[in-house]
Amino acid sequence: MDRNRKGLFLYLFLATIILLHCLVFAQNAEIKPVTVGQPMPDFTLPTYQGEDITISQLKGKTIMLIFPRGKFQPDVWCRMCAYQYADLAEIEKEKQIRKKHNLEILFVLPYSKEMVEDWVDKFPKKFAEIEEWKNPPNADKLTGERKAWMEETRRVFPKKFEGKIPTPFPILIDAGAKVSKGLRLFTPYWNNGSGPMNIPAVFIIDKNGILQFKYLSQVTFDRPGFDYLLKVLPCVDYWGRSK
Repeated sequence: MDRNRKGLFLYLFLATIILLHCLVFAQNAEIKPVTVGQPMPDFTLPTYQGEDITISQLKGKTIMLIFPRGKFQPDVWCRMCAYQYADLAEIEKEKQIRKKHNLEILFVLPYSKEMVEDWVDKFPKKFAEIEEWKNPPNADKLTGERKAWMEETRRVFPKKFEGKIPTPFPILIDAGAKVSKGLRLFTPYWNNGSGPMNIPAVFIIDKNGILQFKYLSQVTFDRPGFDYLLKVLPCVDYWGRSK
């Protein structure tokens, strides 16, 4: 009996050592760029909402990873990033897209916890600035570039948001930008800005952990709309089921 107990203790001890080794290896695994059709690199990040999220623990769900631009200048947040979060939050409230598509939506920002909190706190200010772009003084008298800018912002930002909004989607805090740098998204300069920031990107991962959709923006306003991305989700689900 004692021999059996010693054997059991030894087995449990070795199993614990192996498990710890695997956990340490996973936490220190290098994040590298990923191509469509390849497994998404695993990582764990804390969130603005106060929990930790590990990508591999979401297997069985489709994952939409959204990397907003973040900073346009060191002291200026990207307005479109705030608008996109609010837009998607409104769509979620109306259509419950996460439940419908067995979907998790994650936003990733390459900044400290304090900076991510500031990003959310500045949403009302960003919404107000967008409305000023859309409705400048003497709008009916504008000509040339100023009129074109007004018309462009009205096209890109058709909805009006104001004040504080709910934050239903986890906002991952990539402090040190390890994940963003590993995926080659983090950059000091992009599209006339000097954040530092991420190149805006959308990754969609199927329920088996395979990257099925990847989009990197060339300029700020060319990000795919959520009406289009929602059409992509059934395709991702089909590809995941066909494995």
